[in-house]
Formats: sequence, structure tokens, C-alpha cells
Amino acid sequence: MHETTHPLSVLMILTASACGATGSFLYKTGAALGRNTPLGYLTNLRLLAGVACYIAVMVLFVAAFRKGGALTVLYPVYATTFIFAAAISLVAFGTPIRPVNIAGMVLLVSGIFLMGKS
Repeated sequence: MHETTHPLSVLMILTASACGATGSFLYKTGAALGRNTPLGYLTNLRLLAGVACYIAVMVLFVAAFRKGGALTVLYPVYATTFIFAAAISLVAFGTPIRPVNIAGMVLLVSGIFLMGKS
């Protein structure tokens, strides 16, 4: 049986991908702040915002699958998290995106496209 994937589901997964990359950024920057204790973690607003991002990822995944979509189509779209993370790292930390990184991104998007053709 062929399962169709709703375009809104793809948009939700792309949004989840951006939230996941943002959550990682918040974890990284939050790790440099505050105390290295359980209470320090629980009172660190950046870490808490990172947790909120990952909760949003879960909610968006559930909503996307309920709307309709094959796991083999939607989950590869979440791999765009790596592209969002590279962009955030470029803006926030000045981490360069080199030609080899761009080639990897092109391959990633090509793979996502091919997985969606299944």
C-alpha cells in the first residue's frame, strides 16, 4: 500500500528541523552559562529554551504523522537539521560553510528528494 504524504506534513517536519537545530544551539550556548549542577541546569533559561525546542519537535512530528505521511518520506526531511545547524553556526559563531559542506548539503537534499520518490 502506498501512503501519500501531505505537503503540510513536510512543512511541519521542516519546522521541527529548524526547532531541533535551534535547540542544539541553545544547549551549546547554555552549557557555557550557569553552574554545572542539577539546580544550575534547571535554572538555566537557555537550556530550558532548548528543552522547549525539543518538545516542539516532538509535537510537530506527531502532528505531521497524524496529518498524513510516510515515515520514509518525512523522517529524511528532518535531516535538514544539519543544514539549519550550519546556518545558525555561521551566523552565531562565524563558523565557515566550506565548499565540501555545501556539497554535503546538496547530497543530503538530493537524498531527501530521492527518498520522497519511493
